[in-house]
Amino acid sequence: MEFFSHLPILTSFALTLILTLVLPNLMERLHLPRPVGYILAGVLLGPNVLSVLNPDGKVVSFFAELGKLLLMFFAGFEVNFTQFQRARNKAATFGFLTFACPFIFAIGIAAAVGYSANACAVVGAILASHTLLGLPIVKDKGLMGLEATVVTVGATLFTDMLSILVLAICVPIHVQGFEPVGVMKTIAWLVIYVPAVLFGLSWLVERLLNTFGTSRVSSALIMLVTMAVSAQVAEWIGMEGIIGAFLAGVSLKRAFGELDHDESLEVMSQALFIPVFFIAAGFLVDFKVFFNTLSHHSLLVLGVLVALFGGKWLAAEAAGRWLGYGHSERERMFALTIPQVAATLAVALVAYATVNASGQRLIDQAMLNATVVLVIASSLLGLILTERAARLVKQKQAEAPLRSAGFADAPPGAE
Repeated sequence: MEFFSHLPILTSFALTLILTLVLPNLMERLHLPRPVGYILAGVLLGPNVLSVLNPDGKVVSFFAELGKLLLMFFAGFEVNFTQFQRARNKAATFGFLTFACPFIFAIGIAAAVGYSANACAVVGAILASHTLLGLPIVKDKGLMGLEATVVTVGATLFTDMLSILVLAICVPIHVQGFEPVGVMKTIAWLVIYVPAVLFGLSWLVERLLNTFGTSRVSSALIMLVTMAVSAQVAEWIGMEGIIGAFLAGVSLKRAFGELDHDESLEVMSQALFIPVFFIAAGFLVDFKVFFNTLSHHSLLVLGVLVALFGGKWLAAEAAGRWLGYGHSERERMFALTIPQVAATLAVALVAYATVNASGQRLIDQAMLNATVVLVIASSLLGLILTERAARLVKQKQAEAPLRSAGFADAPPGAE
């Protein structure tokens, strides 16, 4: 494939844009998330197939780094505090359980196959978060206002935040070794940094909006500056930039409230920077190694899938029964928390890129490949189950007037 490695830069750029347009749309037709298409584009464009893009190129590296930060920023920006305040205690309960159950299961699986304690915690963090990939289905069915949905959306704040906080503690331990003083220092910085960004940054952004106005250009620049500063400060104190980006997104959502913000920034991020981040992830996928992982590490892949689905199901059942929700509500909570995309890939790639003095990665290639399998399987099953759960709720709502009118022979399946 030497021919493709010497293409003119504009030709390489055009080919990249074509693949990032075609493959994600093809994935959607197959009921898979768009990021899977971007990763596949990265596999084709990367050094293992066509070698169109140079993984070490400065432009690709910068775009991928910016895309990773913007991905986590908008993940935080999606947190709706108005909805969260409506059921924050219930959201906190479900958020803790839907983090803890797969986290504990994943630690057990990783320990069983020989990973270190530090790596086990990171594997747990990879599985514990979730991406609300099925939310458009719920919106389309008109179920966003139901309490179980609000609780699940609010729980996302807890799972994503706890996952990146685990990463923030584990990365320095892997690089510098376990030192009680160093760990306490990291925790102390987290105690200071997290509330400072969540609350202090909101106050600062409100002042900036009053000073520079709330035009689309001003708001976009304020969003970029605060995200970059938060990410940089996180790195200065020994954490990962994605932690600062995520917290900045949560904080800015509180500051903006119902104000209009520049949606063109999000459009540009979704069209260019975030796809390049996933494309760069595709560079790491070698089909030969990938299928070797599936054949020689099948127990690891199976264990990861069991830990995710079992942990998320147990959390939804336990929290749902504790909070008094019926079967359809518990099924919807389970379905919405299955997909692993944004935070999962971000945490996994950061952990894979973290190398200590002896050249050991925090997680190895086998776990990275297992994560890619996890993203595909969880996204596909999550969307299918979300569609099914939403349909059951709509069926139940349609049967309610019949029952109230005295028609007892309503179709089965209602709760």
